[in-house]
Amino acid sequence: MNALDTAAILLTLTAVFGYINHRVFKLPTSIGILLIGLGISLLLLLFGGDHLRESADSFVSQIDFNRTVMEVMLSFLLFAGALHVNLGDLRDQKWVVAILASVGLVLSTFLVGTASYFVFSWTGLNVPYLWCLVFGALISPTDPVAVLGILKKAGVPKSLETKITGESLFNDGVGVVVYLVLVGLAAGQRDASVVSVGKLFLLEVGGGVLLGGGVGYLAYWMLKTIDNYQVEILITLALVTGGYQLASSWHLSGPLAMVVAGLMIGNQGRLMAMSDTTRKHLDLFWELIDEVLNALLFLLIGLEIFVLAWSGKALIAGVILIGVVLASRMIAVSLPVVVLKRTRTFSPGVIRILTWGGLRGGISVALALALPKDESLEEGARQAILMATYVIVIFSIAVQGLTLKPVISRLMKAPG
Repeated sequence: MNALDTAAILLTLTAVFGYINHRVFKLPTSIGILLIGLGISLLLLLFGGDHLRESADSFVSQIDFNRTVMEVMLSFLLFAGALHVNLGDLRDQKWVVAILASVGLVLSTFLVGTASYFVFSWTGLNVPYLWCLVFGALISPTDPVAVLGILKKAGVPKSLETKITGESLFNDGVGVVVYLVLVGLAAGQRDASVVSVGKLFLLEVGGGVLLGGGVGYLAYWMLKTIDNYQVEILITLALVTGGYQLASSWHLSGPLAMVVAGLMIGNQGRLMAMSDTTRKHLDLFWELIDEVLNALLFLLIGLEIFVLAWSGKALIAGVILIGVVLASRMIAVSLPVVVLKRTRTFSPGVIRILTWGGLRGGISVALALALPKDESLEEGARQAILMATYVIVIFSIAVQGLTLKPVISRLMKAPG
C-alpha cells in the first residue's frame, strides 16, 4: 500500500468517525474521533475474524507514527497553535512558563522515572533505571495538540490559558532534547558529562530559538512587502516546512523554532505586515489545518493499539503510573507558584487546574515508539514503556480532557 492509499484511508476514517461523533456522541471532535477509533480497534482485536484483524494490524503497522507526528504534523500544529498566542499575555506569564517548561519538566522527569522504576519492578517488569528516566522524559511534556484543542472550549481564565498554552508549546521542544540526552546515555552513545549535556542543550534549544526568530523575521519582511493573501499564505507554508527541515538538518530544535516563528508571525506579522483580508484568510487557513491534523492525529492514537504487545503486568503498571504522573505533575507545577507567590497573584485552584490540564498526547506516543530496537533496550522493557505510555495518554485525553471544563469551573471557586 502506497502513501496515497494510506492517506486516503485515514482521511476517510477521520471524516466518517467525525460525522458519527457529531451526530451521535457530540463530544469534542478530536476526543470523539479518538474514542471511536479506539473502540472499533478493540472490537476488531476481541471479536474480529483472523483475516480482518490481520488486515487492520498490517495497515496500522506500516504507518510510521513517530515520523508522521514528529516530522510532518508537529511543525504545522505548533505553528498554528503559536499563531494565536498573544505575545503580551505570554510576556506577563514568562516566569511561570519558563519554570514549568524547564525546571518543572526536568523535575517531573526524575520523579516519574524514579517512581516508575519501583512500579515496574513491583509488577515483575525489568526496566533499567536509565530507561525509566527516558520514560519520565517522554511522558512529562504536556502535549500542545491535546491542550490547545480542549482549552478553546473549556472557559479558562486568560492568565491560566496563557500559562497552560505557553508551557505546552515550549516544553515540547525542551522535552524532546531531554529525551534525546537520556536515550543517548541509556544506550551508551553519549558522554554523560555536564559540559557535553550543556552544549547539546545550548545547541538544540538556543539554536532552535534563534533559527525560529531568523526565519520568522524573514517571512515577516516578505509579508510586509506585498499584499496578496494567496502568496502570503504560501510564505507561511514555506516558513513551516522549510524552517522545520532546516532545523532538523542542523540538529536544532524544530519544535521551538516553529513556536518562535509562529509567535512572531501571529503578533508582529499580524499587526504590521497583513491587511484585514490577509489576516482573515490566513487565520481561516491555519485554523482548518489545525483542526484536520488534530483529528488525524487523534485517530492515529486510537488505532495505535494494534502495535502494542499486550501484557497484563504492563497494563497494571500503566494504570498505577497514571497516579504517579499526576502526582509528579502536581509537584512540578507547585514549584513556580511557591517561588512567585510573594510577587504575584494566582487564580484560585491554579495548582490543581495546571495539574489536571497538563494533558499528554501524540508526542509521548511518538517518542515511545521511537525507542531503539537493539541490544541497548530489551524488547520486554520497550513494550512495557510503550504500554504504560499508551495507557497514560488515553486516560489523559479521554478522562482529563472530557472533565477539564467542569473541573475548572469547580476549582476556580476553591482556594488556590
